[in-house]
Amino acid sequence: MYKYNEFDEAFVRERNRQFANQVERRIDGTLTEEEFRPLRLMNGLYLQLHAYMLRVAIPYGTLDSAKMRQLAMIADKFDKGYGHFTTRQNIQYNWPKLPEVPAILDALADVEMHALQTSGNTIRNVTSDHFAGAAADEIADPRPVAELLRQWSTDHPEFQFLGRKFKFAVGASEHDRAVLRAHDVAVQIVKNDAGETGYKIFVGGGLGRTPMIGKVLTDFLPAKDLLPYCEAILTVYNTLGRRDNKYKARIKITVHENGIDEYRRLVDEQFALIRPTFSGVDQEMLKEIEGHFPAPTYINAPLDAYDAAYEADPVFRAWADTNLSAHKNDNYAIATISIKAHGETPGDATSEQMRVMADLAEEYAHNELRISHEQNVILPHVHKSNLPAIHARLKEHGLATANFGLISDIIACPGMDYCALATARSIPVAQEIALRFDELKLEHEIGELKLKISGCINACGHHHVGHIGILGLDRAGVENYQITLGGDGSENAAVGERAGPGFAYDELVPAIERLIKGYLEVREDASETFIQAYRRLGSAPFKAALYPDATKKNAA
Repeated sequence: MYKYNEFDEAFVRERNRQFANQVERRIDGTLTEEEFRPLRLMNGLYLQLHAYMLRVAIPYGTLDSAKMRQLAMIADKFDKGYGHFTTRQNIQYNWPKLPEVPAILDALADVEMHALQTSGNTIRNVTSDHFAGAAADEIADPRPVAELLRQWSTDHPEFQFLGRKFKFAVGASEHDRAVLRAHDVAVQIVKNDAGETGYKIFVGGGLGRTPMIGKVLTDFLPAKDLLPYCEAILTVYNTLGRRDNKYKARIKITVHENGIDEYRRLVDEQFALIRPTFSGVDQEMLKEIEGHFPAPTYINAPLDAYDAAYEADPVFRAWADTNLSAHKNDNYAIATISIKAHGETPGDATSEQMRVMADLAEEYAHNELRISHEQNVILPHVHKSNLPAIHARLKEHGLATANFGLISDIIACPGMDYCALATARSIPVAQEIALRFDELKLEHEIGELKLKISGCINACGHHHVGHIGILGLDRAGVENYQITLGGDGSENAAVGERAGPGFAYDELVPAIERLIKGYLEVREDASETFIQAYRRLGSAPFKAALYPDATKKNAA
């Protein structure tokens, strides 16, 4: 895990001091809200429906126990005893008081954390694969590359006032767990035919009101060229991108309007000018950063305890089958802690739960945690012999739900319960769907299914890339929910297709139930997932399940 040096410490402390002064000036009226707004956004502070909201960066989703405990302390002392983990691998506090925000930022700095560039028209928190450093299928740990990009982009003088927010993601596996192709720029670590490690670069992805899948800018970029190439991408965007209309200001629109070939030509032209100015300093930075991410010192222990628990305890076996993933060390597993118990708010964790997860990481998981864009918490390095003890502790605190990747493992934005931009509720929809399918006892039979909910067109819930996506809209003052089908955030990235007319709030859960039961009737066998069946059969049988009255009418 990256550790601050003297520069990092001084930089964050000075930024906190500056913002504390700005807060004082806002409180005494020297600054108007209009003047204060861009200053607070540079420090991750939003004004939501009911209160301020502070968004704290968790770079590439990596935490240790000290950081998690500090987040718990902040939740208790400055908020209402919980935090909300987001689809950008951040944490949000929904109820901070403005005079106390500087103290929160200082408390974050005490454990080498901050809220810089978690908002505003700049390069946001760099995200990555939540299994980074542990996944059996990764070429290399992508986090050093993500950290390099974070350091390069932080307070970069040319990229602090872009046309719109800008998002980077880094992955290192063929199976994409970081939704790479939905980012403005994505970096995938790859090997070429000669066995050399480099990068595949995607550009122009994004969701929101104009969802687009990122396009390949280059299939293989030599490792030494990453930062100058990324700088060329941003420089071209900053010069060419639209500023006359904020809805047209994202790089996806720039690439779409100019074409990927022309954008590539301009980047190559700019790259030729920029590359000589780096003189290898970026590679020296990367080498130093890599030293902060050593593999854990794996333990050797018999697996008898795991085998015995798996055979004797069906509850543990169900959790192990659902929430464990393959680790690069066969004696280890990656454990996903679901913070989506049926009926709870997706992404919310209490301070007590945060402390429990911190304790488990320290005792059993080499003191490492990850936050996933799917709003769960990961123990990336767990020896299998420790899994029964971990599961027992999780059960005591409502954290042992065996639903990772299932229909109740829902991504949902805060929606109209908190967000000033939202046009419909997301949280109650997610809660009711989860409770209904728990009641039906169908989710394990259904198998893998990505259901994602957004409360407005900005798509913070990633509904466009859900196998089933739900978008809440306002129709003449009444909530109306559109359903999209066939979206995918993996290496097979696709934007979902709108199924048809929207549903009223009280019609939505029955519609999802009909849809799922329709899928169960048409799938080939229990191994065919929802997305596989959709690709095989097309939308017709799924629409028929959603809109039975229309199907009967057409048949008549």
